[in-house]
Amino acid sequence: MAAPEIEHLIALLAKLPGLGPRSARRAALYLLKRRESVMTPLARLLEDTAAAVATCSVCGTLDSTDPCAICADPRRDRTQICVVEDVADLWALDRAGTYKGLFHVLGGVLSALEGVGPEDLNIARLVARAGAGGVREVILALSATVDGQTTAHYIGERLAGKDIAVTRLAHGVPVGGELDYLDDGTLSAALKARRPV
Repeated sequence: MAAPEIEHLIALLAKLPGLGPRSARRAALYLLKRRESVMTPLARLLEDTAAAVATCSVCGTLDSTDPCAICADPRRDRTQICVVEDVADLWALDRAGTYKGLFHVLGGVLSALEGVGPEDLNIARLVARAGAGGVREVILALSATVDGQTTAHYIGERLAGKDIAVTRLAHGVPVGGELDYLDDGTLSAALKARRPV
């Protein structure tokens, strides 16, 4: 039986994505064995990061400045807003390097089962941003789930009549994907979204 402090550390580490109780126990032991070189610097960095990082008041991402570096970048195309569910989605799209517009983080998707309604997400702020002028396209980069599609439909309705193109990411066969490994929903979406060669 470990000391209560160690058990508490393991319990907190187990709450991290991808870490179960066994992985958390291994991580805790690793940290404890390397207190000076890893654990203490990590603890300081966690504290500093928690104090320095906040939510951008414009788009909803996480950054140490407000507005964030993306919103403040004058090279960004201000006629486009790409709507994502979470900050991780924003990071993934920005890392790809092909999209040069602005972003908007919803903070989730609509879900009747989980009790998430429009007032729980950053949808009103998105509609206000898009309607403030200058925005010509809102790109919905939401999950291809029922909740993601419901959210996309709701946002499309809220932006209707504002002279703004509302588009969504294509769904279908991934680059390098082999057909026999894809699920039926992906194959169906790919067939419906086919285009001329």
